[in-house]
Amino acid sequence: MTKGVARAGHRSLLYAMGYLPEDFDKPLIAVVNAQNEIIPGHFHLDDIAKQVKLGISAAGGVPLEFPAIGICDGIAMNHSGMKYPLASRELIADSIEAVMMGHKFDGMVLVGNCDKIVPGMLMGAARLNLPAVYIGGGPMLPGENNGMAIDLISGAYEGVGQLQAGKITEEELFEIEQNSCPTCGSCSGLFTANTMNSLAEALGLTLPGNGTIPAPYGKRKQLAKRAGMAIVDLVEKNITARDIMTREAFLNAVTLDMAIGGSTNTALHLLAIADEARVPLSLDDFDLISKKVPNLTKISPSGVNSMHDLDQAGGISAVLKELLDHGFLYPDTLTITGRTLGETVANARIKNPKVIRSVKDPYSLEGGIAVLKGNLAPLGSVVKQAAVSAEMMVHEGPARVFDSEEAAYEAIVNNRIKAGDVVVIRYEGPKGGPGMREMLNPTAAISGMGLEKSVALITDGRFSGGTRGPCIGHISPEAMMGGPIALIEEGDLIAIDIPNRGLNLGISDEVMKARQEKWVQPPSKAEPGTYLSRYAKLVTSANTGGIFEK
Repeated sequence: MTKGVARAGHRSLLYAMGYLPEDFDKPLIAVVNAQNEIIPGHFHLDDIAKQVKLGISAAGGVPLEFPAIGICDGIAMNHSGMKYPLASRELIADSIEAVMMGHKFDGMVLVGNCDKIVPGMLMGAARLNLPAVYIGGGPMLPGENNGMAIDLISGAYEGVGQLQAGKITEEELFEIEQNSCPTCGSCSGLFTANTMNSLAEALGLTLPGNGTIPAPYGKRKQLAKRAGMAIVDLVEKNITARDIMTREAFLNAVTLDMAIGGSTNTALHLLAIADEARVPLSLDDFDLISKKVPNLTKISPSGVNSMHDLDQAGGISAVLKELLDHGFLYPDTLTITGRTLGETVANARIKNPKVIRSVKDPYSLEGGIAVLKGNLAPLGSVVKQAAVSAEMMVHEGPARVFDSEEAAYEAIVNNRIKAGDVVVIRYEGPKGGPGMREMLNPTAAISGMGLEKSVALITDGRFSGGTRGPCIGHISPEAMMGGPIALIEEGDLIAIDIPNRGLNLGISDEVMKARQEKWVQPPSKAEPGTYLSRYAKLVTSANTGGIFEK
């Protein structure tokens, strides 16, 4: 858009904004900034983008900024707004494609932080296959209440369940909510945002430290400036996103995911990013890796440590180095540093073995996520087994069936769910929701009421990365597609066997077939003419990553 006589008009438009003729001899770098004033993880991203632009300029490039949208999952939670965050992932990728292709930039730096924004940006990078760098805004610092560390989930959300159970007063809940999120940044546990920011390190598309350096720290700004410098180097060397995002890089990301016990949402997002990168990846890869990779950390919600603790213990680089030393990773994958993953983390070390355990002394011999199959989930389902207590790894109980999140939540907080029950929430999948809402309020209520060691929850929806307990999501096919979850009746026995990867409904094949023949697809919950109605027509099942039909 800058070279030759035919581009005089293009250059004239750029001069209007103060660009110089000599700028057009330099790489033109897009800075895709997802800053807004509704997400605490994004509120401060203008500061990060500023440092990125300084780095680009210092390295000899020209930064040009444009925005990306973002939705806060926590604020969208437990109402109709939660239908939109996952659906926004595709909007983000599409909008990045549109602006990048419309203006023909040489490369881009993606500035994001939270749940669907990170994978949406990485999907855009993979699709365009240009030189690209991702930089996150960093995790917030943990909160504190009565001398104990808390975060959004262990504090405010589970506090609601504690109030309902009569364990705390409204005054105590108010104090908890005042202190759960003390700074800007992505929520301080290993929820979806911080999991994706960490996995970006293993993918190689971000700099070491991206996953854990806290948002308020000067080191986060330093990282942003280095990210700006790195993109100019990638453009000069013509190293593109797909040069870095190979199948081996994705397998490294899945391996890290299992080792740190990340969010189950990664089973959606990594599959979607891999699809854009034209890399084969499936739920079977997740389960094969989970069976051999040990769980080395217990970050909230799986344990009491925060992302700040993980950073102080050596960060993601230390975890990667431990995995590399024991042959669990591909060391020769390329990163945006221009070096291999093995070279990039060669000097990392575990500084606190209480936060990052060694492969020889893991929390468990298997990874954080398990993929369950059976007659209830023939195409698969996922559970964060690292956050499930030993007594609930195998469970059988009667189904308590609800056709929406709201109906299930109302039953839970009004004490209609008893020990031993299996709560079923259906018609909340990608098509059925539409938008595959997170079931954080029901799961937080179960935990807050002290039922997480006696009540299981299954859904064709999904869970917040902050969910703990025997919560199984992504059941495929979903209810809206006539999957077996649509055929469950109140009181049916449901058998969960996480060690043996089983999820089964206790009825015969004949009964299942008879119910299937009587099933009628309900009308869409989406208002005609809305984005959600178009989304529902195009979106595929959770086992494919919830991507659009090609």
